[in-house]
Amino acid sequence: MKIQKLKSIWQPAPDRSMNTLMVILHGRGDSPEGFKTFQEELGISSLNCLLLQAPDDYYTGYSWYDLPPNQLPGIIRSRQLLNQVFEEIMNSGFRPDQVILFGFSQGCLMTLDFGSRFPHLLKGYIGISGYCYDAQALLHEAVPHVIHQGKWLITHGTHDDVLPVEITRQQMQMLANEGFKMDYREYRKTHTIIDEEIDFIREWIVGLG
Repeated sequence: MKIQKLKSIWQPAPDRSMNTLMVILHGRGDSPEGFKTFQEELGISSLNCLLLQAPDDYYTGYSWYDLPPNQLPGIIRSRQLLNQVFEEIMNSGFRPDQVILFGFSQGCLMTLDFGSRFPHLLKGYIGISGYCYDAQALLHEAVPHVIHQGKWLITHGTHDDVLPVEITRQQMQMLANEGFKMDYREYRKTHTIIDEEIDFIREWIVGLG
């Protein structure tokens, strides 16, 4: 699959007869290269992966939005870019119910921010080690059927030294209280993804059917 709006890496599923697509959003300072082995680590033969590159340079990598307190303009711009990317994805033949949106750190924030506002219900939403920019605005602007029917997995590390777990924990509880179908899990980890977490993500994806 060739995407025009953002640079990307396309990884077709080992089992070409199956059409599930995971769209992967990396964190600040990283790039699609940082997730090139993730498809193999998950080991799901039916899973195609599209690794997107964030639009802004950040040292040796890229970012989806600026540092605090200037996040919002970049978040809105990246939200619009993701809308255009998802139009391309659907035009390529994937239905929304075949697509899983996955993000780490900044990518987690964009998964929550974009996924909740995107009018089409996706197969699933996975956010790792991130948070909401504005949980109240998200609840106000989210698409109702995405809130009540969408399947969300959010994980965080109890030893995260970049984004404190207390903030994410509180936000995810608020989203769940307002109707999000939220599976929120914490792991004994820093700002990273660990094997135990990957094992559960694999089970969660398989459980989507």
